[in-house]
Amino acid sequence: MENGNYPYPYPYPYGYPPPDPASRPPYPHQNPYNPTPFPQSYPYATPPYPSHGFPSYPPPNQPQYEPYPYPAYGQHPPEGSSSTQSNVYPPLEDLRLSDQTSSAMASPSPSFHHQPAPYAMASPSPSFHYQPSPYAMASPSQSFSYPASPQNPPSPYEQNTQIVQHQPSRLSSSGSFQSPSAPHGGSQQGQIVAYKPGKLSLKVLLLHGSLDVNVFAARNLPNKDMFSKTMTDFVGPNFLRNISGKLEQHNIPSITSDPYVTLSICNAVLGRTYVISNCENPVWNQHFYVPVAHCCSEVLFTVKDSDVVGSQLIGSVTIPAERLCDGLKIEGVYPVLLSNGKPCRRDASLHLSIQYIPAERLSMYHNGVGPGYAGVPGTYFPLRKGGKIKLYQDAHVPEGCLPDIRLGNGLSYEHGRCWEDISSAIKQARRLVYITGWSVYHLVRLVRDGLSGSATTLGDLLKLKSQEGVRVLLLVWDDPTSRNILGMRTNGLMQTHDEETARFFKHSSVKVLLCPRSAGKRHSWAKQQEVGAIYTHHQKTVIVDADAGNNYRRIVAFVGGLDLCDGRYDTPEHPVFRTLKTIHKDDYHNPTFAVTTSEGPREPWHDLHCKIEGSAAYDVLRNFEERWVKSSKRHGIKKLKKFDDSLLMVDRIPDIIGLEGSVSHRDGDPETWHVQIFRSIDSNSVKGFPKDPKEATSKSLVCGKNVLIDMSIHTAYVTAIRAAQHFIYIENQYFIGSSYNWDSYKDLGANNLIPMEIALKIVKKIKANERFSAYIVLPMWPEGDPKSQPMQRILFWQKKTMQMMYETVYNALVEEGLDHKYGPQDYLNFFCLGNREAVDGNNTCNLSSQNAPNALSFQNRRFMIYVHSKGMIVDDEYVIVGSANINQRSMEGARDTEIAMGAFQPYHSWSEKPHGPRGQVYGYRMSLWAEHLGFVEEIFSQPESLECTVRLRTVGEMNWAQFASDQVTEMRGHLLKYPVMVDKTGKVSALPDCKEFPDVGGPIVGSIIGPFLGPAESVAI
Repeated sequence: MENGNYPYPYPYPYGYPPPDPASRPPYPHQNPYNPTPFPQSYPYATPPYPSHGFPSYPPPNQPQYEPYPYPAYGQHPPEGSSSTQSNVYPPLEDLRLSDQTSSAMASPSPSFHHQPAPYAMASPSPSFHYQPSPYAMASPSQSFSYPASPQNPPSPYEQNTQIVQHQPSRLSSSGSFQSPSAPHGGSQQGQIVAYKPGKLSLKVLLLHGSLDVNVFAARNLPNKDMFSKTMTDFVGPNFLRNISGKLEQHNIPSITSDPYVTLSICNAVLGRTYVISNCENPVWNQHFYVPVAHCCSEVLFTVKDSDVVGSQLIGSVTIPAERLCDGLKIEGVYPVLLSNGKPCRRDASLHLSIQYIPAERLSMYHNGVGPGYAGVPGTYFPLRKGGKIKLYQDAHVPEGCLPDIRLGNGLSYEHGRCWEDISSAIKQARRLVYITGWSVYHLVRLVRDGLSGSATTLGDLLKLKSQEGVRVLLLVWDDPTSRNILGMRTNGLMQTHDEETARFFKHSSVKVLLCPRSAGKRHSWAKQQEVGAIYTHHQKTVIVDADAGNNYRRIVAFVGGLDLCDGRYDTPEHPVFRTLKTIHKDDYHNPTFAVTTSEGPREPWHDLHCKIEGSAAYDVLRNFEERWVKSSKRHGIKKLKKFDDSLLMVDRIPDIIGLEGSVSHRDGDPETWHVQIFRSIDSNSVKGFPKDPKEATSKSLVCGKNVLIDMSIHTAYVTAIRAAQHFIYIENQYFIGSSYNWDSYKDLGANNLIPMEIALKIVKKIKANERFSAYIVLPMWPEGDPKSQPMQRILFWQKKTMQMMYETVYNALVEEGLDHKYGPQDYLNFFCLGNREAVDGNNTCNLSSQNAPNALSFQNRRFMIYVHSKGMIVDDEYVIVGSANINQRSMEGARDTEIAMGAFQPYHSWSEKPHGPRGQVYGYRMSLWAEHLGFVEEIFSQPESLECTVRLRTVGEMNWAQFASDQVTEMRGHLLKYPVMVDKTGKVSALPDCKEFPDVGGPIVGSIIGPFLGPAESVAI
């Protein structure tokens, strides 16, 4: 039993002792020519047996949600009822008000060869041991068995239902659990997990795919409203009932529950209906299509009453995971139960349907991305064809800095110069320059290599363009810790310069909108404070108009991880000390140290960015417009002005090409791109989401409490990982997720699927005897002091994520008998970046304390390269670049606001190039590896191969040894093996000879300092 919820749809409605087996009725599906007689007085599909011809909802010619004729579940029909059914114990499978299995999936299409889910348990033995419900038994210890026979077959949920003693167990790759009592590395197939003594146990299975869920309606829910309950206690129920009746006569709603339903697995909420106010018979008709990668025993539907602060539990419905594994659709009306297994109210029920679609049924899961790929389904913005993408690494790549990389067309890959291109695009704009940022600093210089205009700051450039008549708008996150009140100025903890930039443009025609992260007025005061203090607007975009020829203009957008602020300008050399008096003069940034000095070290910065041309750029523009309209909403006396006229009506400017005419490349062009825009954002941050939550599904949005959410970035990552056939390469600032599958702290709330999806992809390839590699590059430690409590927590959660993935891979190797031949790191490796410079002239530090962390770093001439990237490359054919980190803050949608793009070249895919694509995505990855490694080898063209995996890991280990050595030497490459030890069983621990970060200190594997804060840990995940 999980969360105290009864594992089956509802408790047994028959008393103890059980009836004689001979009197047990046949299964309703046993003889289609002799259907089970249903009492005529029953409403549609009510107990005790399921209807196998479930009508459409609501049932025809019936008032919606008639009360059940029986006084309570399991009681006999009243005298005079047409039912002659005796009170006998029904099969466990039939214990629900109504439950039908659709035949829609029973006969798959000819192109699909149906196979059982690969992670389903082994078939249980024919014999079974049955344990009845505690509500149908004298004591938990008593049990009985029905003999299996052709006339009396066992229900699939009666087989192997013996109670087993719960022991700490480890997840195997197949979805079963490994018991400590099992042979080393083995798994107990078909093992049952007992929740509480005396209650039935359920199999724990892996659900890897998607759940197609409909929550239709509920009826007869109890009144959980606190005000109503208080009044009932005070004046009595009869008086309040009379008052409610009079109110309803005048169309004034009575005060009762505000119900909604959550869909969850392993305490991870996957979906949520909207709230219906003051209704005990709510109708949602809401659809969910959610990805799952969970080992679970049940899917839980929880009905709650929304309150001003939090919510109250009304009841729940559970669907055993074993019911779903055949992939058939299940639909029914289920009683809503309390945690003790009793109905929350007489006749309270929930009508829902659910279908599990294994990932193996998706064609892309086996074939990857190709010319026919239609993009990530169920997203706010569709796939746009005929675009053009330019990919960037770092803010600037000097000429000749990186080696020449040849593409499949014989041309050389062009290394982009991000900030130089942004500066040029702003200078050439004629109509608009729109910028969003977590931080925008007016004093930053975009061009620094001695070219014309390299001394111009961003602020001066934007003022100049505004004076030329260009509409310049800046949408910048308003850091709540930076304020300017009555001349009292605070810079803010995050040093975003938001107030400084706003002051700089105050008396110019450049309009700056400081936008706080708001939870919305419909949330509680406490929730508003939490969201405003913890979460941010994290998008980084620049949108301009550009020349389209023939005196026309078009929209071009820049999207990625680079903010236009201090500390971001860097090159692939990533200098630590040598440029402090040249290109990084007046641009020192290193938040690791409490005391800063111009002597360094600076914090080298590595990032990913991109330029988008074509239809997708207009989606980036639309995102800006939706955010601007929402943020510029007027309050107080400013409401007298009817609207904000800052935004240009682009569709009314005749010389700007519209969305339909913005295609950069036509079909058939081998260099064309297909591009899709994704977001993590909610309706508190954008204007344009439907006000009626019933329309959320039509806009591919999900519901939160009093908010609609676009979480398509998470969907895009999951879809791309599932499509991977050969390798995955990730660079990201954070890597925390899938906490529901950790060995502890499962309820942390870092429920994004990305780490688990990568692990399961490797498992799938191991079982298919195919090669696959995953490379993940992270910062050595989070930005800040690695000894501090927040940083240690992040490092600890990151270590938990790594270990979960490694152990899952190891279990797969054991099950396939390959654990003596391969190890987890032959498939999965984590790296970080660092640099070390040889002594160049004077190496005397002027700090008073020679043992200070920055003094030690100065003496040892080393520091990490901060990985701020947010990108992923899959199979050299698909790339994601944006602002979103791989953690819950960025992926949930209701926390930090994010934007990203996913793109591919349809003529540079594995389906078109069987020997491997050699398009722009391939060139981008090879360019990144050349930067990190300092060289290029032919084996890098086969990143999935074991030889390539071992080569990168070996080079990373050698580079780490050079970085951590007491001897100061110049480093050729920057790629370091992440400094943890991974044993052959996947356990992650500190290196024996280096448990803390060099110079700066702090345990590398992190720690929990202070009490575990549960949901309050959201700031670190």
